[in-house]
Parts: sequence; C-alpha cells; structure tokens
Amino acid sequence: MASVLIFSSFVAASRVGGSAQALALARLGIEPILVPTVLFGRHPGHGPPGGGPVAAETFEAVLGGVEAQGLFGQLDAVITGYFASPEQVAAVADALDQIKSARVATRIVVDPIMGDADKGLYVRDAVAAAIADLLVPRADVMTPNAWELARLTGASVTDAASAVAAARRLGRPVLVSSVAAGADVGVVYAGADRAWLAAHPLSPSAPKGTGDLLTAYFTAGLIQGLAAPDALHASVSALAELVAAFGDADPSVDALPTRLEPSPRVRLEALGG
Repeated sequence: MASVLIFSSFVAASRVGGSAQALALARLGIEPILVPTVLFGRHPGHGPPGGGPVAAETFEAVLGGVEAQGLFGQLDAVITGYFASPEQVAAVADALDQIKSARVATRIVVDPIMGDADKGLYVRDAVAAAIADLLVPRADVMTPNAWELARLTGASVTDAASAVAAARRLGRPVLVSSVAAGADVGVVYAGADRAWLAAHPLSPSAPKGTGDLLTAYFTAGLIQGLAAPDALHASVSALAELVAAFGDADPSVDALPTRLEPSPRVRLEALGG
C-alpha cells in the first residue's frame, strides 16, 4: 500500500488540515501518517478552536518515532501544510533531507500555508519566513493559493496567465488554487514547460479546508500514476462534487471519494507556456 507522511494540523470536529487529508487519502487506499503541528477542537473560523500548538520538543519526538519505525525509506510522498512555529519547520526540513536520502523517489509536496486574500497573513512572520527559506527549496511540487504564490514570488496573480508566470519564478511544478477564471474559479498547474487550468462555476458557499483536500487529492493522483493534467482534473473534480453536495458544510466521511475521476462540472484546458 502506498503511504504519505503529513505534517499539518489535527482538527477534531472540522474537516480541515492534516486530519482531513488523512481521511481523504485513506478513502483512496493510501496509508496516511499524520504528525500534527497543532491539536484543535474545531476550525478557528468557527470561533475559539480549543487546544493549541504541539510543543517543538513533542513534535520532534513524534517525528523521531516515525523515523525509528523505519518509515522514512517507504514513503511515496510527504505533504507539508500548517505550522505553528519556525522550530517545527526546521525539524521538518531536516526530516525531508533524511527522507530523500532514504528514498529519492519520495515526492515532497509543500503547501505553503501562510494566508489568503480575505485575511492576509495568518501565521507568524517567522513561520512564513521559515517556510519560504527551508521548505520551498526542498519541494518537488508546491500547492499555494493565489495569494500565497504572490507573496512568495512578489508577482501579481490575478488570472491563469499571471499565475503561470508567477509559478515559473519558483523553478518547480506548482499547483495554484483560487485563481480567477472569468466567471469561474480555477486551479492552475504549471509544469516545467506546459500548464493547464481546471475551472468550474464559482459556488456561493464552500466548506473550509478545500485547499487541504486539493493538495491531498492531487498528491494521490500522482501516486496512482496519473499524468499531472489528469491529476489536476481529477482532484479539482473531487472538490467540485463535494462542494456541490455539501455547500459550506463539512462533507461526511462516506461522501469522500474512493477513486479519482473527472467530473463534467470541471473543464480542463491547456494554457500557453
């Protein structure tokens, strides 16, 4: 069975963060290994979340246990997401080097969770700086939203073409979410020399955590052997179907897909450059 190591939040009562990614991957037959960076009762967007950050010492000890189990050489991918401290980021950067040394084929998927257009930066400046300095250079694939891509590159990201241009500055494949596509909303994948857009009508409401699920589904598609544009189409399709079914409510576990496939709700088009 394929396996993915996740560094991100555990949120007990909301379908967000690493806990949501773990559920999504498990439904697809992929073994998730979650090392949590925070332990929350619910998403902070709903009010006081309960819980708090995982202390750096505890975080590193949990990570050490995963390594001691001999799993670093067996991973198909690593997903990095939400971090509470720069110390956590530094520990993960060291772990990524060890993982790559143990198994060079392991994909490092960095979701540089820093903020969004509505709220701006919602992690500490030191955390954002650590992600940019330590994780971005180690990424095989990055999955920022449009606001995060603009922050990382200093480029304006207003549509699909500008998303591709900004992504090229990072020098690695980039999956960019929350991209305006006319009256639609889209996700852009910019590979080494080609790019694609997957777009669908903008929903009046959507659950929190769609970016987390997008990263998980895209990673799963790559693990399962899909070419990048097909993984793009299938991962965006999975989200579009969940949003259509649940609106802004958290999807039920049994509604999470057990296979990735394109949806007629989502159009896929090749972009120039």
